[in-house]
This record gives sequence, structure tokens and C-alpha cells, in this order.
Amino acid sequence: MAVLLKTFGWSFAVTAIGLALAGVLWGWQGLAIVGILSILEISLSFDNAVINAGILRKMNAFWQKIFLTVGILIAVFGMRLVFPVIIVAVTAKMSPIEAVDLAINDKNQYEHLVTAAHPAIAAFGGIFLLMIFLDFLFEERDIRWLGWLEKPLAKLGKLDTFSVVVALIALLIVATTVATDVAHGGGDKSATVLLSGVAGLLTYLIVGGISGYFEDKLEEEEDEDEDDEAGAAEGEGDEGAKAATGAQLNGSGGRGSSGASVAGLAGKAAFFLFLYLEVIDASFSFDGVIGAFAVTNDIFEMALGLGIGAMYIRSLTVFLVRRGTLDDYVYLEHGAHYAIGALALILLITIKYEINEVITGLVGVVLIAASYWSSVRRNRREEAAGEDSEAKTEVTSGV
Repeated sequence: MAVLLKTFGWSFAVTAIGLALAGVLWGWQGLAIVGILSILEISLSFDNAVINAGILRKMNAFWQKIFLTVGILIAVFGMRLVFPVIIVAVTAKMSPIEAVDLAINDKNQYEHLVTAAHPAIAAFGGIFLLMIFLDFLFEERDIRWLGWLEKPLAKLGKLDTFSVVVALIALLIVATTVATDVAHGGGDKSATVLLSGVAGLLTYLIVGGISGYFEDKLEEEEDEDEDDEAGAAEGEGDEGAKAATGAQLNGSGGRGSSGASVAGLAGKAAFFLFLYLEVIDASFSFDGVIGAFAVTNDIFEMALGLGIGAMYIRSLTVFLVRRGTLDDYVYLEHGAHYAIGALALILLITIKYEINEVITGLVGVVLIAASYWSSVRRNRREEAAGEDSEAKTEVTSGV
């Protein structure tokens, strides 16, 4: 209970303050709208929490706090409040001040302009999320959820740029089919979809590539340090080990300078992983922001409701990390990545066709629930196998 309150305490507090503020400003109707939007955001982004947890557990406590503080400010005010205004300003070729004035005083026109920008938003977010899914699907891994599918695809993934090729093929298909006559904004949006999709692909390759590079460098440095320590202990005996320890404490010698290098690389790796997390959150928030217009076109109700939901996703991410849930239920990451793949396809399809947000949310929930249940069954089988092994050992010993 204490862990739950520590992790979700801020979310509970923000919920209470947010709902009270909604009731004061907009009455019971506003209170209901903010509550609905919060639930909508949580249902659409639960898989986001699982993916974030898989990345966040690689960071130290400092960067986890940054994710919960600076990250939540970016998520709530940046993506749920400022981002739609910027989209309107860019697409309508007006200043940000004019866009804010439009959002406050002409809500219907503001909604129309944001909705008209949906093809570009969906193409960017869809391709970015698709790359996350494809790289996971084509990666060779020891633990497989759907072995009949993942095993042959992992072999295809040995081709270095295979996921990029698949994503570009998907983008070309979308640009030449659903983007030729879109429901949002009307007309042929093929060029817009192609440009936005390529931008999403480049963003993934740049941010993900840089964070992966620093992460790999950090692991190499740590491995080298461990090898140096083992070699010093074996070659020089106890005196050598003491000398090495003294050098570390004095900040001199190879270990000391190496340690500084590792610390620097860890900072860079964590920084780019943080950027990567924020881009992932942005991609997940696109459908939530667009879907929110089905509930309200008031920019402040929208930001408040979606912001409360985003707080819970952040807290849930940290909860999963602290409880080691992904280690205990090994298929959860698989389910979340399949949910990401489904969301990517849904985003690309919604360039032309309307898909209810309830369906989008349910797809993710069902896939994660299925992966959780598979993990539970796996744990039970391993526990039963362990008990059988112990029983056989006892019988053998008795004989």
C-alpha cells in the first residue's frame, strides 16, 4: 500500500485538484468531460506504459525522476495543450497567438483545423510506432511469445535494414491508396503523408540510433572495466587489488578515468533515451488528442482531462519498473509491442477511415491482457516443473 501511494500519490492529487477545478470552472458537465477524457487517455496509452517501463528501467533514479517531472510537463502542457496549437498555426499559416485566440474564441474552426492536420499527424506517428514494432518483431530473442511467428521473422531481421524497407513499403501503400482521398481535410494528401511518414522514420532512426549508440558504448566500457578488475586481481594478488582500489579512491589511474567516462556516457545515453521516450509518448498522444474532439472542442478541458490520464500512465510506468513486473511477466513487453503495431496500423488507416477510439483502446487492452495471462501460465508451468524436479531429487537422495 505504501509503494502504491508513493508511486501514484501525485496522480491521485492531480486527479482531485483537476476534477475540482473542472467542477468549479465548467460545472457538472465539465467535470464529466474531464473524467471521460482521463479514462480515454489511460485506455489508449496503457501499452505506452509497458513500453516506457522497458526503457525506463535502464535509467538511474535521477533520470526516472526527470521522466516524472520534466517529462510530465512536456506530456501535459507540450503535447496536450501546446502541440495542437502549433499544428493549427503551421497548417493555417498564422501566428501562435492567433492560433490560441482561435482555440479560445472559435472552437469549431480550431477543431476543424486540427482535424484537417490529421493525415500528417497520423503518418508521422504511425510510421514511428511501426518502426518500434518492426524492430522488436525482427529481433532475435531467447523468450518468444508467439514462437510460430517470431522465430521465422527473427531470421528475416538479420538483414540490417529490413524493418526500414518494410516501413517504407507500408508508407508507399498508404500514400497511394488511403491518402489519395482522405476524410480529414479532403482531397489528395499523398505528398503530405509521404513527407510526414519519412519525417517519422528519420526521427526514429536519429533519436533511437543515437540513444542506442551511447547505450552500447556504456555497456562496452562497463565490460572493459570488469575485465580490467578481474585481470588486476588475478595478476597482482591482494596487493595489486589494494593498489587498484587506492587508485580508484584517489581518482587516478585507468579505472578512475574510465569511471568518469562511463558516467559521462551514462548521462548521454540516459538523455537520448529520455528524448526517445518523449517522442514515443508524442506518437501515442496523437490519437488521444484527435479522439478527444469527439468529446469536447474546449482546449482547456481537453488538456486537463488528457493531462490527468497522462499522469497515471507516467506513474504506472514507474510502478512497473519498481515492482519488476516486466521480469516477472515476461510476455508483457511482447503484448505491448503487438499493441503498438496495431495502433500504428490503425493510425495509418484513420488517414481516410474513421475508427472509434473504443476499438483502438480495446485492441491494446486485449493484447496486453493476453500476454499477461500467457506469462502467468508460463510461471505456473515453470513452478510446477521446479517442484517435480525437487521431488525427484528427494526420491533419488532417499534411495
